[in-house]
Amino acid sequence: MTTMMLVIAGVLVIEGLGPLLFPRQWKKMLTELFQLETPVLRRFGGAMVTAGLVLFYIFST
Repeated sequence: MTTMMLVIAGVLVIEGLGPLLFPRQWKKMLTELFQLETPVLRRFGGAMVTAGLVLFYIFST
């Protein structure tokens, strides 16, 4: 459980760096994401989940 909490903490730090260091570019990127069609956004999310699971599997063995 401690490892999972550390992973979540790491994700929060990494996710927070964008708006902290590059707020204008971050807002622009979010605006562009909101303009994507739903199927495109869903495929993008699916690809990210798949990549994360593959990396999790590789590094957990």
